[in-house]
Amino acid sequence: MWRGLAGRVLPSALALALAALPRAAQADCRLALALGLDVSASVDADEYELQRLGLAAALDAPDVRHAILSGAPGDVALAVFEWSGFFQQTLHLDWTWLRSHADIDRARAALAGMERGHDDFPTAIGQALGYGGALLARSPDCARRVLDLSGDGVHNHGYGPGAAYRNFPLREVTVNGLVIGPDPELEAYYRRNVLFGPAAFLIQTSDFAGFEAAMTRKLYREINDTMVGGLRRPEPRQLALAMARDGRANPHLQ
Repeated sequence: MWRGLAGRVLPSALALALAALPRAAQADCRLALALGLDVSASVDADEYELQRLGLAAALDAPDVRHAILSGAPGDVALAVFEWSGFFQQTLHLDWTWLRSHADIDRARAALAGMERGHDDFPTAIGQALGYGGALLARSPDCARRVLDLSGDGVHNHGYGPGAAYRNFPLREVTVNGLVIGPDPELEAYYRRNVLFGPAAFLIQTSDFAGFEAAMTRKLYREINDTMVGGLRRPEPRQLALAMARDGRANPHLQ
């Protein structure tokens, strides 16, 4: 079912790419990492700049570079997109191999030069998960596939996370989170509804000024596959319950 949904909810260019680019077999790839940045209406222009420049700086951090290039055998592939409302996602960095310092430099420059695609739409976390799942479905065939969502608010538009997990190819994906803001209820929401898969984890920063440091810690941990109080993959019955959480609230996706 997810293929039909992807055709409706992804921008046409990416939908064509999904059909045209099958996942390549890459036995030496250890990680395909997709990063999703929140650009919903609650994120102002200054906060967007802190995200944009913070992500580029985090990728440039010496510890992160070392983790990518020398932390473990195998390559790392990276993709980055922005998300907000139901149809508002922008792919800024398609799947890119990070095999050398020059590769990292090019990716960092592309991210530092991002231009915001949307700024006046709500927070559709379910759609962000669906978009990320479809993006990872055409990633290189890596040992691990990780989706990482950054956000400053709870889901408030369209189908929710449970419906996304039910309808998109996320069963073999680990979903981590970076929560922006001090609200303990927001942290609890992400832990309860967004995190998913083996060793899934969450990092919280009190404000956007701390985004760079939080992203640096998160990238280092994800790339090194460090488990600190991680979540095990749910058992089948638990997974079914998680997928059904918001089903009645979204009957068009049942």
